[in-house]
Amino acid sequence: MEFLKTLGIAANNKGVSTGLQWIKTTGEKLTSFSPVDGKQIATVAGADRKAYDAVVEKAQQAFAAWRLWPAPKRGEIVRQVGMELRKYKTELGTLVSYEMGKSLQEGMGEVQEMIDICDFAVGLSRQLHGLTMHSERPAHRMYDQYHPLGIVGIISAFNFPVAVWSWNSMLAWVCGDVAIWKPSEKTPLCGIACQTIIQTVFKKNNVPEGVSCLISGGREVGEWMSADKRIPLISATGSTRMGKAVGAVVGERLGRSLLELGGNNAIIISKDADINIAITAAVFGAVGTAGQRCTTTRRLIIHEKIYNKFKERLLSAYGQLKIGNPLSEKNHVGPLIDVDAVNNYLHAIEKCIAEGGNFIVEGGVLKGKAYESGCYVKPCIAEAKNNYEIVQHETFAPILYIMKYKTMEEAIALQNGVPQGLSSSVITNNLREAELFLSQAGSDCGIANVNIGTSGAEIGGAFGGEKETGGGRESGSDAWKIYMRRQTNTINYSDSLPLAQGIRFDL
Repeated sequence: MEFLKTLGIAANNKGVSTGLQWIKTTGEKLTSFSPVDGKQIATVAGADRKAYDAVVEKAQQAFAAWRLWPAPKRGEIVRQVGMELRKYKTELGTLVSYEMGKSLQEGMGEVQEMIDICDFAVGLSRQLHGLTMHSERPAHRMYDQYHPLGIVGIISAFNFPVAVWSWNSMLAWVCGDVAIWKPSEKTPLCGIACQTIIQTVFKKNNVPEGVSCLISGGREVGEWMSADKRIPLISATGSTRMGKAVGAVVGERLGRSLLELGGNNAIIISKDADINIAITAAVFGAVGTAGQRCTTTRRLIIHEKIYNKFKERLLSAYGQLKIGNPLSEKNHVGPLIDVDAVNNYLHAIEKCIAEGGNFIVEGGVLKGKAYESGCYVKPCIAEAKNNYEIVQHETFAPILYIMKYKTMEEAIALQNGVPQGLSSSVITNNLREAELFLSQAGSDCGIANVNIGTSGAEIGGAFGGEKETGGGRESGSDAWKIYMRRQTNTINYSDSLPLAQGIRFDL
């Protein structure tokens, strides 16, 4: 596969890097298997403790120099990274598709997200602004400003093996931070490819070694990072269970955590909905990335007056889905990431049936030569109740639960009636319903959309959610502030020292 050679992927890869060189390590090796065909792609050297500490020490040294570079100059480095990613978009997008299993179009789209966040970060590098306030004391000036925080530890998940790293690292770099990235052990080659691509830019511009670090490994590497006082911010993407563990460890040392965790996203389909828009939003949201997005549509809450009509359209749409090799653009749905994910999918189906769910589109594992990896499953649909235990949990697979509602207030209560709070949507042409959904009495999610689905967030907006989704915000808007420390400054330019609140202290 030529794209692997172009990205510098060999049969055996070093998996620990300080940005300009690869470090020898005796850590446990990771083996990357493609869910597309079940074949082994390559092995990766995982970090041992010695290599880990060497990386953190190098990152500390790099931060001392990198923070002194003017922010626009740091932005220029990120601009060049974006240009380099453009050169390798096809190869990197193909690797994302092959190693993770998402469709080739989605793999390319993920690399485009990286390019877009580079462009966003370049502009941001000239807008790291504070505020000026009026002092109550005469001849005083007061303002706040933002300084680089230090090392940002990034723990990413398999489902977006490159984009989420870029959301964090590009913003961190223009803010003056350095980054240590632990990619998912299920998609380690995507991390190696990114590190290889940016090395060219960093070497050409004499960027300090340690600004971009990669540490491959399993759970223990994430545990080392979470407990490390030298890393002031941990950005972790994954399950709610994982996020709770990371948050507890980071909180115990009074560090910062940026958590992007599970979603249990719903689309409310009004009786005043444009059905064509609703069908497209529901189907793509439910089966895109084989249901392995945190923003995947897992529940449809449909008005009772159009329930049967919409169900018929939904069944027709699912009947047209093509499942197979995601590198072929004719296929809509690729494989799950591994056999464990398949088992979770099957368990969820059994659980739903046991609780009283009625599957109107049956699930199952696909057999045959085209599906020899054992990771291809059928997208399925169940009529279910919102209070089923299985519906209350996130299953990372293409299982869609549908249910009825009578009033918009009831629909919003159902939408909010789960522990997670990432993305939400209402499809309606009724202005009052749309505004209610977006009001204080509406969706309790970090993302609330009208007449689009739950997935497909743009990098210009802050991405993240509430409740068990973790409360983090990445990417656009003012998400950059989490990567910096805030400082309030007061300057006295008078010839005396008046005290605040009128306090007198005569000596």
